[in-house]
Amino acid sequence: MLKNIHHRILSLTATACMAIGFGTSAAQAQELRTPERWKSAFSNVLPLYRQDTVSICFIGDVMMHASQIEEARRGRSGYDFTSYFSLIEEELASADVAVANMEFSLGGEPYTGYPAFSAPDELAVQAAESGIDVFLAANNHIYDRGQKGAERTLGTYRALAASHGIAYTGLASEEEEMRNIYPLILNIKGIRLALINFTYATNGGRREGWPKVFYMDSRQEISDAMSRARNADITVVLPHWGKEYRLRHSPQQEALARSLADEGADFIIGTHPHVIQDTAVINGGRTFVAYSLGNAVSNMSAENTQLELMVTVRAVRHLNGDIERLKPELKFLWCSRPGGFNSRYTVVPVEEYIGRRDEWKGAWDYEKMIRTYERVLKETGITDMINIHE
Repeated sequence: MLKNIHHRILSLTATACMAIGFGTSAAQAQELRTPERWKSAFSNVLPLYRQDTVSICFIGDVMMHASQIEEARRGRSGYDFTSYFSLIEEELASADVAVANMEFSLGGEPYTGYPAFSAPDELAVQAAESGIDVFLAANNHIYDRGQKGAERTLGTYRALAASHGIAYTGLASEEEEMRNIYPLILNIKGIRLALINFTYATNGGRREGWPKVFYMDSRQEISDAMSRARNADITVVLPHWGKEYRLRHSPQQEALARSLADEGADFIIGTHPHVIQDTAVINGGRTFVAYSLGNAVSNMSAENTQLELMVTVRAVRHLNGDIERLKPELKFLWCSRPGGFNSRYTVVPVEEYIGRRDEWKGAWDYEKMIRTYERVLKETGITDMINIHE
């Protein structure tokens, strides 16, 4: 539920017939006129705010499997990930804020894929240079190189914050940092955006101590973060949750979504299942839920795992300061593996490339994209905008 800002503009009405007479007649009083400079002062009242639209774009799981590491290797010159977001880079960069789930640790060499991800630092650098502004770190793979690896990940993100202006949330080194990023509050064109990111679990069991990931079962910590977000104009909750490879959300996801909506979530945008899940509008139409966005980039090829949702949320601040959120825009993306669209891993905007089969290096990948797109649309019930499940 968006928090409207109410303003009252007090206008003064000059009464020209207020003559303190000492001999001034009623007729003379009626002839008094408001000075011209007063008239212009009353008529040229400026609005309190400039009208602005803010856009926030979300993509799903950015992953780093062993095949991706090998494909990106450029000998001693490092790793090249420029193809990943090349077809959606303009959209990411043009959003006021672009957010991605970074489902790996940056634990350093040796770089490894599944089941214990440690990606080259160049992947995070490329994400930042492609327009991704906020890195989500609360996911089940963040401790894949232990807490030392998580701390190194944070160090790399801090360096990117200084060099590229990115922000991060979901993982903190100490209490003060936790308070500053949980929730992460950003001021965009005068609109305050709160982002709250947590995970259902971490691989290898729960970790205590610092650096600390934010867990879904820490309900008091989540409620405290929601409370600190109450002064925000838009609150987005970003849970890493749900059952893998299921196209429909679980009862547990829905129960938590309704609880978060009651606490003030305007948007709930999930990750982890590696496939798209259905969307809903709950809480009397005030909260939009995308239960899972699917994979943004990965080497996964199992059924439905290459299709993803990009969700763009827009809000308008009107001249009187009131903030109106617009319907979310949903765009389907396809993670094409080498030999498909081209010889590299590339995220393809589906609707823009329907009917352009001849541009594919491998027609089989185009045909798989179309089949997956049609199947997921049918099984999730997602339309070009949103579902109503209230």
